[in-house]
Amino acid sequence: MRARLLVALLVFALVAVAGFAVPLLSATAEQRTQQLVISRNADVDRFVLLAQQAVESGDAAMLRTEAEAYRALYNEPVLVVDAHRRPLVESPDLNLGQQPVRERVEATLRNQATPAPETLSPWSADPVVFARPVGPSTRVAGVVLLRASVDTAAADVGRRWLLTGLGAVAAALAFAALAWQFARWVLKPLRQLEDGVLAVTGGRRAQVPASTGPKELRVLAGEFNQMSDAVLESAEQQRRMVADASHQLRNPMAALRLRVDSLAPRVDEQGQRTYLATVTEVERLESLLDGLLALAVAETTATRAAAAGSAEHADLAGVLAERVDAWRPSADQSDVDIKVGVVPTVLLRCPESDLAQILDVLLDNAISHGGPELTLSASVHGDHAVLLVRDNGPGLSEEERAKATERFWRRGGDGAPRGTGLGLAIAERLTSAHGGALSLHATEPHGLTVRVELPVVPA
Repeated sequence: MRARLLVALLVFALVAVAGFAVPLLSATAEQRTQQLVISRNADVDRFVLLAQQAVESGDAAMLRTEAEAYRALYNEPVLVVDAHRRPLVESPDLNLGQQPVRERVEATLRNQATPAPETLSPWSADPVVFARPVGPSTRVAGVVLLRASVDTAAADVGRRWLLTGLGAVAAALAFAALAWQFARWVLKPLRQLEDGVLAVTGGRRAQVPASTGPKELRVLAGEFNQMSDAVLESAEQQRRMVADASHQLRNPMAALRLRVDSLAPRVDEQGQRTYLATVTEVERLESLLDGLLALAVAETTATRAAAAGSAEHADLAGVLAERVDAWRPSADQSDVDIKVGVVPTVLLRCPESDLAQILDVLLDNAISHGGPELTLSASVHGDHAVLLVRDNGPGLSEEERAKATERFWRRGGDGAPRGTGLGLAIAERLTSAHGGALSLHATEPHGLTVRVELPVVPA
């Protein structure tokens, strides 16, 4: 956005500078051209008076002397002819033997106006010829031609254009500096707002300075700060409610479990089916409360990790081996063969407790709902480690994989697992809180692969 704003401001500045500089350059050239014309016309008028005296007296000595002195001073030749085309003053480089000169003399004798010279430029080089008839328009007694050099005038125009160009460049640079300052003044609050949005998205409290930038952005910053406080306060209240509700319900649930268990000896054969269903529902409620409490703890841990980062590190190979050993009896009981592939020895930017909780969720799901084979492997790609947990069970469809990390999502249908639907949500929240990502993929020919990516500690 800064680049687009700067480009727009710079284009506007260049157009403004060009709109000022181009007319100034044109006016400068026209002014210097007019000065040359006025100066040389005055000289021609003086030679016209001298030529008229020479024609009337028949003595052109003074005229020749003045023409030679002018030639020596300005290096510009003068040609004077009478009405009979006889030269009174001429020079080798300006005489009637030259076709353009002869044509100009004939036109002037007929009282035709001399074309105005073109506006000079720094690269003008062709001399300008000034012609004036001698005597009144009704009786032309001769012609005066003066060929003026434009070198000095063109050099003056070049110098003035150079000064004007330098001034335009300086003005453009000044405009560019002002545009950069203006863009910074406008966009700095927007960058701060962007950082604030990212902070709120990550679960951190954000306070954007509301004292810089345009008035509209200052008002927006103040409203954003209020929104940030309200959003985080609402999220905190939700976490507290879930944690408090889960904790407060544990005691009544424990009492209910004791009463249900105490009824076991007193239930006759006809009531066993209903009794067993009741026990199953009580166990499900206990599992749900445990999951809600674990989710509340995971949300709190994730929020703290997003706000302050994690100073603790986890040994991937060590934690993985420990959790596999812990879950192996459960896997043997479910006839699931756990295989561990290559696991590099790296430290992850994640506490061991959080990594262990993530692995517990993935191993529990794979053992409970996967096939007879479970494979774990890991590798390092750049500054992240990738952990893969594969099973050869029925797997999930693409639509189911997209929803599997949502809270309370469980696969439907006959024979579907009756878990709480919180395990993958907890694992995904912990993974993202530590700068990682959790994703689900299909395993060929069938099964599910869970991919966990976490940042590693630089060696």
